Amino acid sequence: MKKVIFAAALISVLAVMSVSAALDDARVRVIHASPDAPAVDVWANGAPLFVNAAFKGITDWKNVPSGTYDIEVVPAGATNPVVIDATLRLSRFRDYTVIATGNLADIQPLVLIDRTVAPSRKFAGIRFVHASPDAPAVDIAVKGGPVLFKNVEFREHTKYRWVMPGKYDLEVRVAGTDTVALEVPGVMLKSSTQYTAIAVGQLSDSSLGAVLAEDRQSKFA
Repeated sequence: MKKVIFAAALISVLAVMSVSAALDDARVRVIHASPDAPAVDVWANGAPLFVNAAFKGITDWKNVPSGTYDIEVVPAGATNPVVIDATLRLSRFRDYTVIATGNLADIQPLVLIDRTVAPSRKFAGIRFVHASPDAPAVDIAVKGGPVLFKNVEFREHTKYRWVMPGKYDLEVRVAGTDTVALEVPGVMLKSSTQYTAIAVGQLSDSSLGAVLAEDRQSKFA
């Protein structure tokens, strides 16, 4: 009987420790936005974190212990060349989106901290990242409606803007003009949810496009 009680107690303690460790974690994901780079693997402190991330791909979230990581990005299935070599500091309870930006010759990581709580269940949140290396500064507007973000340059990102949930036809315009560089129709934004919209590809080869990533759905009592 004592052995049974001890085993049950040990399982309970281990379960609590496991939950506590998870609560102390950060979350991280990677978005591949380098138009001429191959699919990649992402290594953290010498161990694979994400594998075979392709252009326009959004990885699943990974829970990792808070701390400092040496990050290396290499072609998928290879160990070299290392195309990104960076240090990433992750704080507990935070969500991070790491975006590979620029052409391969100038590839750099852009690290975003994601908001995880909406101000109200009535709203959706959206922010914008300019990751098209040969596109000029842009405005993001609702077709036939307001401009949401103004004069965003390459490798810049905006803060979240809170809008009513629904379906939006968005336009990427040359900054300060009505010239539409890209139409993004039918963008569905759900209430209590935050999104990151990313301009990817290049104007020069007509590959300019958009990626929409769901950051997190807020919880309300």
